[in-house]
Amino acid sequence: MDFNFQDLILKDRDARQHQHYDVSFLEYLNMVKKDPDIAKLAHKRMYDIIVSSGVESIKTEDHQRLKRIYGKETIKRYKFFESDFYGIDKTIMEIVRYFHSAAMRGEESRQVLYMVGPVGSGKSSLMESLKKALEQHPPIFVLKDCPMREEPLHLIPKHLRDEFSQILGVNIEGDLCPVCRYRLIHEYQGEYENFRVVTTDFSIRSRKGIAVVPPVDPNNQDTSVLVGSVDISKMDLYPEDDPRVLSLNGAFNAGNRGLVEFIEIFKNDVEYLHTILTATQEKSIPSPGKNSMIYFDGIILAHSNESEWNKFKSDHTNEAILDRIVKIEVPYCLELDEEVKIYQKILKRSNFKAHIAPHTIEMASIFAIISRLTPSSKVDIISKMHLYNGEEVLQKDATQRVDIRELREEAGREGFEGISTRFIMKAIDNALSESEHDCINPIILLDSLAKSVKASDFGEEEKKKLMAYLQDVVRKEYNRILEKEVTKAFIHGYREQAEALFNNYLDHAEAFVNKSKLKDINTGEELDPDEEFLSSIEAQLGLTGNAAKGFRHDVTAYMFTLLRNNKKIEYECYEPLKEAIEKKLTASVRELSRIITQARVRDSEQSEKYNQMVDEMKRNGYCEHCCNVILKYASNNLWKD
Repeated sequence: MDFNFQDLILKDRDARQHQHYDVSFLEYLNMVKKDPDIAKLAHKRMYDIIVSSGVESIKTEDHQRLKRIYGKETIKRYKFFESDFYGIDKTIMEIVRYFHSAAMRGEESRQVLYMVGPVGSGKSSLMESLKKALEQHPPIFVLKDCPMREEPLHLIPKHLRDEFSQILGVNIEGDLCPVCRYRLIHEYQGEYENFRVVTTDFSIRSRKGIAVVPPVDPNNQDTSVLVGSVDISKMDLYPEDDPRVLSLNGAFNAGNRGLVEFIEIFKNDVEYLHTILTATQEKSIPSPGKNSMIYFDGIILAHSNESEWNKFKSDHTNEAILDRIVKIEVPYCLELDEEVKIYQKILKRSNFKAHIAPHTIEMASIFAIISRLTPSSKVDIISKMHLYNGEEVLQKDATQRVDIRELREEAGREGFEGISTRFIMKAIDNALSESEHDCINPIILLDSLAKSVKASDFGEEEKKKLMAYLQDVVRKEYNRILEKEVTKAFIHGYREQAEALFNNYLDHAEAFVNKSKLKDINTGEELDPDEEFLSSIEAQLGLTGNAAKGFRHDVTAYMFTLLRNNKKIEYECYEPLKEAIEKKLTASVRELSRIITQARVRDSEQSEKYNQMVDEMKRNGYCEHCCNVILKYASNNLWKD
């Protein structure tokens, strides 16, 4: 059936016409009295946009994973950001806190929101999300034909403002721009109640309420880019101080009531940035020529890389600008699960149709994360990655868990160096583009990442370190995951066997900790806890002696905590015990290495088991091609004994 495009177009046009007004100032005053939010300032508008999408307050005590990452805190997640940004909850909370304070007309309403971080950490994307939010905001009321799109309440004389503020329930700040002041006197004969008020929307493309200032050539840093200029073609017609000669088309003029973004702000000379001083603290900008200062109500956003920030702040002569900056750090994501979501989001927006085998994106994410972490003597780099992902990790021969807070304090500022998201995506794109079978898998991707590292501009030492991570750390982690996955596919009723081992371990560990006996369900006989069985599980983690006994106490205490909180108890609920059970099951498969190999000679029973395993892997997300590649790789790299 043909779609009626004309109806869609006419319906949209009709809806938009109802959003546009052309009224007198008196009519506008009555509208403000009914809804004071109509006259809100720029920071309040942005804050309302963010929180109107919804806010989720999470007490980490109720979420074990988040508690491990953040400790005992309350994390706020804003739906406005949730579909585009991952692993930077703290950064987003700082951004919203800035807008909240500024919306309350606090000191931050007179400061620049400046984001600093490594390349590809998401600074520009955060800026884009704020600009697009303004574009989707309903139209605002402005003085008709005003080059500054200014708030109509500026028409109210100073001596009446207190009275009007009480009646309307709003704070009135700001003055008429020179152009509107001239028009009020000469077009409206001072009768401001008749001044026309219209609605206008925000637009990045049309520079309506949103202005972007790219780095300017140091040899041609003309401030007219920021505050407009004098139209020399009108100098013969009007005096030099006549507002009619003004061409108010600079970034601060265009971004009034909205925002002004400075890209790579510190690539500009300091003298060029002096306009920011008055725009923030005094909320006014100079007008071109000899006219008075112009009121400015807008959000000033800026961002740059860390090297430029360090260079700028090291010069003490820049103190005035530094004092007007709210600095927010935007580091790389350090949570594995969240990093995976970043690449999945980007891939969904692409037109690639190739099949991506399980764990492919995960391996790329692991490489990215460990490249950003600072090595520690307390824990190996992979274990540190799992800790930062909120997983339970118990070091071999350790009697206590590693404290994530200690690791963070030891590392200092993590997440500002390492592989960028863009670098990883290029490697993924290359692997997808070069795929001969419309399928990529972890093995192909690791090769693509290695090629990218070798072809990069990194120093030789950095390349050597990254290649070592790829060839040793990441590949070993993949082998561990693959071994577990193939074992699951091979063992019939894998989960049932894992649950049986888990429940058996809990029974015996609880009896050991409480110094009690177990009752045989068949004979009713009382039995001592089977320490040999307990040790066979704990040995999978390299735990012996006091470390093993401490582990039994930890497991028992953890299970009681889950019971008290009415949480489900299953073999996957405690990560170290889950890992031990899976290793135990893997070790119990004696014939796996023979059956997995595509040997020329395989009896009917082995063929049946092999085919069952392949079918199970397909159900888990593998295609025919990647299944064959993965199993061939496994036969050459796993269970070589």
